Amino acid sequence: MKLRVAAPTMFDSIVDGPGLRVVIWSQGCIHDCIGCHNSQTHNIKGGYEIDTGDIIYEIKNLNLQRGITLSGGEPFLQPEPLAIIAKEAKVNNLDVWAYTGFTFEELLDKSNNMYRERRTLLKEIDVLVDGKFEIDKKDISLRFRGSYNQRIIDVQESLKLNDIILKNEYMFGEMPVVK
Repeated sequence: MKLRVAAPTMFDSIVDGPGLRVVIWSQGCIHDCIGCHNSQTHNIKGGYEIDTGDIIYEIKNLNLQRGITLSGGEPFLQPEPLAIIAKEAKVNNLDVWAYTGFTFEELLDKSNNMYRERRTLLKEIDVLVDGKFEIDKKDISLRFRGSYNQRIIDVQESLKLNDIILKNEYMFGEMPVVK
């Protein structure tokens, strides 16, 4: 299956979730957040296509990475190929994080014509950072998110309990340095 990406997969990120991570930047976004740091990923027809098998091959050969992060653009505009990749990451004992401008509630809205595909992807995600980036709520002291309206969600517990279960940004390792 093909996936439209904005850039080559990045294999050594330390800012897109805890630990050393692989980041997949999907191409295309409809949110148009003012101040977005990935605005080059917005054009739906931009970037280039890659076969999911190529990314899965790379995932199978990872050694030091703790997990993968689905970023963008907007990953939930291409949930089917990303679900395939995320599922393979889980088979290879990698955790899966995703960033989305949608809220968790919007992703689970049964009236949306992509509900099933988005839910399939959610079933493969451990942690979701949801919500649009809001420049007036920007806070550079936050870990793993750009504005304080965005939530860090434990997806599997939230799906199981049918309620949003938040994770604290400091649950993932080192505490911030106090100056």
